[in-house]
Amino acid sequence: MISLILEDRCTGCNNCVTACPTHVLDASDAGAPTIARLDQCQTCYLCELYCPEDAIFVAPDQRGPEKIDAATALASGHVGRMRHDQGWNKPEDRQPLEVYWRLGPLLGQGSEIAGRRYAREHPAEPTGPVRQTGSRPA
Repeated sequence: MISLILEDRCTGCNNCVTACPTHVLDASDAGAPTIARLDQCQTCYLCELYCPEDAIFVAPDQRGPEKIDAATALASGHVGRMRHDQGWNKPEDRQPLEVYWRLGPLLGQGSEIAGRRYAREHPAEPTGPVRQTGSRPA
């Protein structure tokens, strides 16, 4: 589950907001995005993968939020690890990106499930349409 956005590293590009299939993040005009709907996070790591500054820490716990401060996250060595392990830090090598997007249909199903669950748990809040995955965010 997404745990932390490192504001001192974040450039405000909002790639993570665009990449998130379940609309967990809200864009901000002044800096780092906001983790707005944590209960919709599917721990798919797309936000971390699309962050060129390694400013996002996704904890592997899928059952609940993990409280962690920036210093502890950085000291763990896990900030940006998924992106680097998948080879996304090498723009000339697109193969890991192409392989990862084969998960699109599965992420789409997770997105739909999360959207229905969120709508049940928060009936007064509009969730908007659930974005289909399987193609790269713009």
